Amino acid sequence: MKTVRHCAVLVFVVAICTALTFADEPGRHPAYLHALTDLRHARAHLENLAPTHHMDKEEEHAIEEIDKAIDEIKRASIDDGKNLNDHPPVDAHMERAGRYHRALELLDKAHNDIAREEDDPSVRGLRDRAIRHIDEAHRIVDHLIVQAASY
Repeated sequence: MKTVRHCAVLVFVVAICTALTFADEPGRHPAYLHALTDLRHARAHLENLAPTHHMDKEEEHAIEEIDKAIDEIKRASIDDGKNLNDHPPVDAHMERAGRYHRALELLDKAHNDIAREEDDPSVRGLRDRAIRHIDEAHRIVDHLIVQAASY
């Protein structure tokens, strides 16, 4: 009887330890989820300009590339179910150049998050396409920064 009780207690302790170990695990691709958040935030910095500013073709193109990267990441990993407007607030008083710089930082973070080695060969192509879209958005925002400095 004592042995059965000790075994039961041991099984219970192992079950609790296992549950606690997996409870904090953020999922198979936590870096992809971080990248999605960063991309949404970068998109917001490009989209939410002051009311007196208009969005030019390059800003629209950068947003399109970010949207494509988001789609690829969602197909490569998991869709967290959040919409494009689910991001940290954007400082409404930030100048246009400041928004571009912040968007660039967020694009760099997203690139670094998903550029890690991919274990699943079936999603490597999706990941690689997402990286290309992020890099294209980065190139466009770099150009926007140069243009903003010349104004």
